[in-house]
Amino acid sequence: MKYWIWASALASAATLGFSAQAQSTPGADVESLLAIARERNPELSSELREADAAAERVGPAGALPDPRLRTELLDVTKGDTQNPTLLPSRSGSARYTFIQDVPWVGKRDLKRGAAQSEADSVRSRADAAWKEVAFKVKSAYARLFYLSQAESIARESLDLSARLEQVAQSRYAGGLAAQQDVIRSQVEKTNLRAELIGWAAEMRQQRVRMNALLGRPSGAELETPKTIRTAPNPSQLNFDALLERARQRSPALQADAAKLRASEQGRDLAYKNRYPDFTIGLAPNQTQNSFKQWDVMVEISIPLQQSTRRSQERESEAMVEAARSRREATENQISSELAENVSALIAAKQLEALASDALLPQAELTFKSALSGYEAGKVDFATLLDAQRQIRQARQSLIKAKSESLTRLADIERLIGEDL
Repeated sequence: MKYWIWASALASAATLGFSAQAQSTPGADVESLLAIARERNPELSSELREADAAAERVGPAGALPDPRLRTELLDVTKGDTQNPTLLPSRSGSARYTFIQDVPWVGKRDLKRGAAQSEADSVRSRADAAWKEVAFKVKSAYARLFYLSQAESIARESLDLSARLEQVAQSRYAGGLAAQQDVIRSQVEKTNLRAELIGWAAEMRQQRVRMNALLGRPSGAELETPKTIRTAPNPSQLNFDALLERARQRSPALQADAAKLRASEQGRDLAYKNRYPDFTIGLAPNQTQNSFKQWDVMVEISIPLQQSTRRSQERESEAMVEAARSRREATENQISSELAENVSALIAAKQLEALASDALLPQAELTFKSALSGYEAGKVDFATLLDAQRQIRQARQSLIKAKSESLTRLADIERLIGEDL
C-alpha cells in the first residue's frame, strides 16, 4: 500500500513539474514574448538607462555654482617683527571671503529647461527603441506562425500523398494504372520531405532571432505559436486618422519635438549671454582673535567679446533650424511608411479573404473531382497530383496573407506609437 502512495505522489510531482515547465516556456502568444522583451532586451535596457541618466542632469543644470572660500593672511611678519606665521591670530590680520557666482536673471531657468527638453528627447528615444523592439518581436512571431503552419500543411500533404500512393498502388496492382503513377507519388513524397527539412531549418533560425530579441540564450525553448491577433478590416484603416495619431503619439516625433525645444532654449540662452554675470562676496576680517571689520564685494563680468557671442547666436539659430528640419523629415518619413503599410495591409486582407472564400474551396473541389475521376479511370495521376498541389498552395497563400497582415499591422503600430 505504501508503495502505491509513494508512486502516486511521485507521479503527481512529475505532472506538476511538467506543467510548470510548459507554463514557463513562452511563445504560445505574442504577449508573453513582448513581456520578456520589455524586461530583458539589452538594447532597450541601454536606452532606458540613458534616459534615467539624462533625467538626473536636469536638477544640476539649473543649480547655482558651488560657493568658494578664500582665506588671506595679511602682514604675516607683523612689520618684520616676527618670523612668518600661518596662524591667523598671530598675523597682522586675516580675511575670509565667501564668494558666490550668480548668473544673469533667467539663465538658470533656460539651462534647466534645455536639460529637461534633452531628457524628454532621450526618454522619447527610449520609447521609440521599445516600439522598434516590439515591432521586431511581433514580426518574428508572425514569421514563426507562418513557418509552423507551413510545416503543418506540408506534413498533412505528406500524409495525403501517402494515401494517394496507396490508391495508385492498388490501381497498378489491378492493372488499371501504370507503374509511373506509383513512382510519381513517391517523388512527390520525397519533395515534401525535402520541403519539411527546409521549414524546420528556417524555424530553428527564426527561434534563434527571437531569443536574441528576448535576451535569452539562442537555444532556449520556445512554444509553437498558437494564437494570432486579428488585423483590422480595411474600413478601419483611415490613413488621415492614423497619421494624426502618429503626430500625437509617435515617440520619434516626440523626440524630435523635445530636441527642437532644447535647441530653442539654447538659442535663448545664447542671447542671454549678451548680459553680464555677477559674483558676490562677503569677507569678515580677523585681527588677532576678534572680527571687527566686514567687507562686501560685487564683481561683474564685462561682455566685450561680441564677435564670439554673435557666432554663438548664429550657431544656435542654425541648430534650431536643423532641429525643425529634422522633425519635418521624420514626419514625412512616417507619413510615407504609414501610407505604404496601410496599403500593404489592405492588400494582404483582401488576399486573405480571396484565398479563404474562393481559392481554397475551389482547390478542394478540384481535388475531390480529380480523385473521383482518377479512381474511375477518367483522369490521369498527373492531374490528381496537380490538384493536390493547388490545395497546398492555396493554404500557404492564406497563411502567408495572414502573416503579412500581422507584420504590416506591427509596423503601423510602431509608426503611430500605440496598438490598434
